[in-house]
This record gives sequence, C-alpha cells and structure tokens, in this order.
Amino acid sequence: MRFSCDTNDLNTSLSIVSRALAVRSPKPILEGILLESCEQGLRLICTDLALGIQTTIPATFTEEGRAVLPGKLLCEIVRKLPGGVCEVSISDRMQATIRCASIRTTITGFDPVEYPELPQVAGASFSMPQRTLRDMIGRTLFAIAVDESRPILTGCLMEVGRSEMRVVALDGFRLAMRKESIEGPESDVSAVVGGKVLGDIAKILNDTDEEVALCFSRSHVQMNVGATHIVARLLEGEFIRYRQILPQEWQTRVSVRSGELGSAIDRASLIAREGKSNLVCFRIDGDTLTVTSNSENGDMEEKIDVTTEGKDLTIAFNVRYITDVLKAISDDEVFMRFNSNVSPCVVCPTEGDSYLYLVLPVRVFGA
Repeated sequence: MRFSCDTNDLNTSLSIVSRALAVRSPKPILEGILLESCEQGLRLICTDLALGIQTTIPATFTEEGRAVLPGKLLCEIVRKLPGGVCEVSISDRMQATIRCASIRTTITGFDPVEYPELPQVAGASFSMPQRTLRDMIGRTLFAIAVDESRPILTGCLMEVGRSEMRVVALDGFRLAMRKESIEGPESDVSAVVGGKVLGDIAKILNDTDEEVALCFSRSHVQMNVGATHIVARLLEGEFIRYRQILPQEWQTRVSVRSGELGSAIDRASLIAREGKSNLVCFRIDGDTLTVTSNSENGDMEEKIDVTTEGKDLTIAFNVRYITDVLKAISDDEVFMRFNSNVSPCVVCPTEGDSYLYLVLPVRVFGA
C-alpha cells in the first residue's frame, strides 16, 4: 500500500476517528486505526466496539491496499509533522514508512484481516442541523449518572417523533431535558445513547446549520456528518419514565435573572465547599431571594431582586447541582418553580418550553 496526501488533512481525520480508539483493550488490534484505499481517496476507520468512526480524505494511491497502524502513535507522529505532502508506504509485513519533508518515520502495524467491520444500520432516519443536535447534547449531558450501578442512566434518552425531538438525562438527583421541533421519521424512536459516546459525537459536530443525518436501528445509531460516519451501540434496558416525575403544578414561582443568580451561587459556593454538606440555601420572601451558605469557616448572604408569585419558601440544594443547571442555560431570565422545601425545583424558560431542568432539594432542619 502506497499513497500520498496532505498532512493537515491526515492530521484532522486522525483526530476525528481516534475518538473511538480503544484504550488498553484485550484485543490489541482495536488500539489501531484501519487505513484503506477507496474511490474517494483514503478511508480511515476506528472502533472500540461501542463507538465506530469512519471518515475519508483525498489521497493519491500508487498502490492500493489496507493496513492497521497503532492509533495513538500514528496520531502523535502525524501531529508533529510540518505541513505539506505526506507519503506513506506499507509493506506486506505491515511495516509503515511515513515521509514528510526531510522526516522519515517507520512503525509496525497489524494485519487488517482481524479488524472488525462497522455495523450496518437501517431503520428510522431523519436529519437536523448539527448546531441543534450539538446544543441538545451539551445542555443535558452533565446530568447523566456516573455510577455504573444503573448503566441505563449513564446515557441520554433520545425520543424522536414526527415533529419533535427530546434529549433527556437524569441521575436520581437532577434531570435535564431539551426539546426541539424537527421533521422526524415516519416511526417514533426511543433510544438511549451512552454519555461518553455522545460527548465524543458532540465534539465532532460543527456549530453550523449543515445537516447531520441520523438513523436508528434496535441496537445502534448512525450519524453522518459530511464525509464522516459515526456508529454507536445503544444502551440496553428501560429508561426511567421521566414524564411521571415532572411536576405539573407549582405553589411558588420566581422569575430571576440567571446571570445574577449564577454569580450569587458562585460566591456562595466559596463558603459552601468548605463545609461537609456543600449546601446553598434559597429564602424567598416576597420579591427578594436571599442566597445563603455556611460552614465551619464562615457564612455568606446575598439578596437578589426577583418577581415572585405564590407562597414564601426556604429550600436548600447541593450547590454543584444547581450550578450545573445555570451553566447550561443561555437565557437572561428564567422561571424557578417550587411546591415545597422537599419537592423538586423546576427551572424552565419564561417563554416557550425548549428546556426543563429538575433539581431535588436537600432536607435541612428548620427549612
């Protein structure tokens, strides 16, 4: 196998596919990247069996073929090359020689015969802007569970109908949901995609209105982004019926500027994190929201002007959970809805329903 290509193109494609590179796999070949000739030029494939990524770049072949090269080493070598044309030749014994300018590097690869093929995915298909999908993932992914005792909660639920798509994540203490209007498939989709996989996918998606094509089968999802094809295995199991835990009514509703509240909580966290409980307390008294925190080292109090409907209330939260929610919101103003000091707080937009966050409070004596 012998070909030449642009070094920058090769570096970019390697950085994309290497997101699916296996680490310390019992199958050493999965720690490699498959290179093969195709009609479009050079095809690169990488998979750890849970996630597979394939992309192509223009290349000129003087000898077609395929080979698997050690992924981490190949990425590091190409990343440190100067720009210009890169020439790669691979012998029948899988000895690869990489030349660029005055640099020559030789590495040993694997026989590609044992490299697994990416699954073929057929099922419900639709397209949406890359920017939209990237945003939906980014604003919910923080709420997945990190505890492997319930594997299904380590991913995000994707619900797709003919006119709407929802992405939902929850870990037992908080819930994050984003929804958007789309032109969906003929049949409804309900699938759970692993959090790590979604994080890698979000980094590949661009902040543009260019389309990403999605296709769901019973076991996999495929996403096509330009010349890049991503295939991910779905998580098995039944996701929590989250709609049943969303409060439909409220006793207290506060309209608050999200940036002002976020800054107050950030300051309160300086004291809260010094204590064992890491708590921040909200005291709603008319149109004033008082944010407090305390620990063995001191205390903090800050008053914020808000617009309140309903009853006064005092409620406490884990400061990290409420901070994560506010970081995921770009609106200048939000609603916070409460029923009691032991019921979940709902954070939602003042107009529309494109997102909803739910945070469980912490029961404190005297609250």
